[in-house]
Amino acid sequence: MNYRSGLEERLGKFLDKHAVPYLYEIEKFDYVTKSKYTPDFFIPNGVIIEAKGFFKPRDRSKHLAVKAAHPELDIRFVFQRNNTLSSKSKTNYGDWCDKHGFKWCIFPNIPTDWFK
Repeated sequence: MNYRSGLEERLGKFLDKHAVPYLYEIEKFDYVTKSKYTPDFFIPNGVIIEAKGFFKPRDRSKHLAVKAAHPELDIRFVFQRNNTLSSKSKTNYGDWCDKHGFKWCIFPNIPTDWFK
């Protein structure tokens, strides 16, 4: 068996030695950690605007989690540039937003209907 740590391996051998039946890492469970989200700008019409220079993986994950927990929020992104997600990626910030259902633009070209 391929254990992921030395302690897991030793524990497996201990259980085997003592004839304790077990299954190793046969199932995965989703979990959610409680966090807080503080939007950058609230517009009176209900639009939330996030200003992003860099759009790091942690930020992207956070916004997907916020959207899943609060699908009623209308979160939109204003990017400084439409960079790729990483130096090895062909996907840019706008592509990511489109894929996940977020409206976005590049500053200062913000659609005026965002404020109506």
